[in-house]
Amino acid sequence: MNPKISVIMGIYNCESTLKESIDSLFNQTFKDFELIMCDDGSSDSTYEIAKHYEKKHKDKVIVLKNKENMGLNYTLNKCLKEARGEYIARMDGDDISLPTRFEEEVQVLENEDVEIVSTLMSYFDKDGEWGKCCISEYPKKEELIKGTIFCHAPCMVKKFAYDKVLGYSVSDRLLRMEDYHLWMKMYKEGYSGKNIQKVLYKMRDDRDATNRRKFIFRLNESYVKRLIIKELKLKKINYIYTVKPIILGVIPKPIYEYLHKKKLNT
Repeated sequence: MNPKISVIMGIYNCESTLKESIDSLFNQTFKDFELIMCDDGSSDSTYEIAKHYEKKHKDKVIVLKNKENMGLNYTLNKCLKEARGEYIARMDGDDISLPTRFEEEVQVLENEDVEIVSTLMSYFDKDGEWGKCCISEYPKKEELIKGTIFCHAPCMVKKFAYDKVLGYSVSDRLLRMEDYHLWMKMYKEGYSGKNIQKVLYKMRDDRDATNRRKFIFRLNESYVKRLIIKELKLKKINYIYTVKPIILGVIPKPIYEYLHKKKLNT
């Protein structure tokens, strides 16, 4: 019998955190799931740790491996090809799912007229929690132009929606934008979703966002925003939002840090 949920996880050089992440899945109150991990060319012992869990849980864990680093879009698509579940859940190899995450997400998908569900998530590091991602409960397509409308890592999606849009699009212009582009494709097909308004997922992240700010990703975000306006037939005035990522990429570091912290409600 196929599992209710297939969890897809791209893993890369996360040997110090992977065990805690996987254990948080096996500590879920909802047990009917399989875990599909794909190592994306790690240079540490990430793959060996994943294989240990595959050997320990032969009926629940599948481990794949890329010959070289291919990026998250490609890696998640590889996991999707093996997925047997009715629902597809995401997870990252350095994060933590709180115990009732799956139970509460499944309840939404089975009782509400939506294809996508996600939750709020908190950010933490070695010193503890330091921020929280807050997104509207029932996001509309018009909200996409302002930014992603679902937290990607804690999401769960009906598999037929993934199949309809052919999974993640693989392109250099979509690096770090895989989820943003995915939601655009799904909303174009008429799908919609809900964000559970409580934290059910903890993302491991450092507090210095500027260290991760690469200008190429700002250009990619601007590109996806232009696609959103075109594909979802939004008003042309929304093109003003396409320059925001570029501005954020060039403003002084102190200003960016202030805006980032304000966004995360710190």
